[in-house]
Amino acid sequence: IVITNAGEVFKDVTVTVASLVPPTISMIVPEDGFKIIKGGVLAFKPTVQGDSTSTKFDWTVNGSSSASTKSYNFSQSTVGTYTVKLATSNEDGKDELSFKVQVCNASDLPFSWTFDQTECNMSLGRTIRIKAWDIVNDFGGTYTWSVDGTQKQTGSQTYYLFTGSSVGKHKVTVKMKNTYTEESQDIIVNVCPAEGTYQRPVTASSNKLSNKVYEFMAAPGQFTNQGYTATTMEKAVEYATRRLGQEAYVSLGGYGGYLVVGFDHSVVNDGSYNLEILGNSFAGSSEPGIVYVMQDENGNGLPDDTWYELAGSETAKGNVIYDYSITYYKPSAPGMNTQWKDNQGNTGTVDYNNFHRQDYYYPSWAPKNTLTFHGTCLPANSKETSPGYWYNTEYEWGYVDNFSPIDRLTTDINYGAAANGNHFRISDAIDYKGNHVSLKYIDFVKVATSVNSKAGWLGEVSTEVFQVRDFNIIKSQVKSNRGR
Repeated sequence: IVITNAGEVFKDVTVTVASLVPPTISMIVPEDGFKIIKGGVLAFKPTVQGDSTSTKFDWTVNGSSSASTKSYNFSQSTVGTYTVKLATSNEDGKDELSFKVQVCNASDLPFSWTFDQTECNMSLGRTIRIKAWDIVNDFGGTYTWSVDGTQKQTGSQTYYLFTGSSVGKHKVTVKMKNTYTEESQDIIVNVCPAEGTYQRPVTASSNKLSNKVYEFMAAPGQFTNQGYTATTMEKAVEYATRRLGQEAYVSLGGYGGYLVVGFDHSVVNDGSYNLEILGNSFAGSSEPGIVYVMQDENGNGLPDDTWYELAGSETAKGNVIYDYSITYYKPSAPGMNTQWKDNQGNTGTVDYNNFHRQDYYYPSWAPKNTLTFHGTCLPANSKETSPGYWYNTEYEWGYVDNFSPIDRLTTDINYGAAANGNHFRISDAIDYKGNHVSLKYIDFVKVATSVNSKAGWLGEVSTEVFQVRDFNIIKSQVKSNRGR
């Protein structure tokens, strides 16, 4: 307002008060700090929320400044424990992160590995791959594989191809030996009777819907833990069972999250489409999940046998990552991003957002503070076509929750994002090398989110499953109705 003897004048002015955005640091740090061999390199690549062109970075090692960049490669040639600190600052505030790095001789670094199973089941005459995963600190070790006490393979190969030539129980032993240590692991392989021994025929009362959920382990995601509380696998299975029964979505979360179901009969391979799995894809919204199938090879009614991937349009293109592995880390407090790292040298986050306000996106029933998934990873297919508009492009065929022009068997654009099915052939089953596998039938189905990707403000790409169906029964019902 301006006031003079001649009068007064005023003008409204709008003042916008923006929230402060300090440069908050997020980085995966083991509880007991890092360990590294002397002379080795640790590449630190923190995520900094609120990072801007004015953000300053200061890395110090034992109090001495070492770098002023966002990323930093740590290396020391002297054994000892070092304190590393990153300090960030901008006009809105500052943050810092401090942790220990222990520089060791090779002999002081522990070797570790993991195995998906230590007891395997397979049909007579088939070949399975037994693989060591997540290997740490083998320092060029030698792997020796033996079967029933007879050495079969030695060298750097971290997997062994076992062929079941005789029915019965066999012991496969793998030993890793390097200059500093030696470790071994036994894997029991049950070679079961030939395919077909435990096939369950379809009857007039067979249900077209999967009748049992065996496992549901979501990866971190914005729908994980939303609207349900599960502290055990059993509670998670109850939730998934209820949702599928209502033809409501079960979100598998980010890469690796999976759902395992079974049928009250064996689903026969007739060479055409045998399975229908419902997602909610539409143009611009495809969140592809890979399908895996299994026979009940040992006849115990449980999905503890051999999984086979169903090939899709991307399988033969050479743009997928096989033997992909990702580890998620439970956030230390509610409302935080979930960090991850993979076996390709990448790190990142599943971002917490304002749309889904549950405390954690990390699954509450995961047994540990880290969660690792293995599988096939499809290339990211999300793009920002205009500012703020993200488009999740579909693949041609072969994936759940994918707006396929081929295997949806309809031209309906699904404008309302209703549940709609993709269709799958058991005859598309492949093994660990991508080779065709002949399966006369299957008993169990697994669907897993198969893209590690984010689409801006939409968040992580996460496969949704509404139902899993025996499409053979649907086809026979249609045929019967037409014949009336």
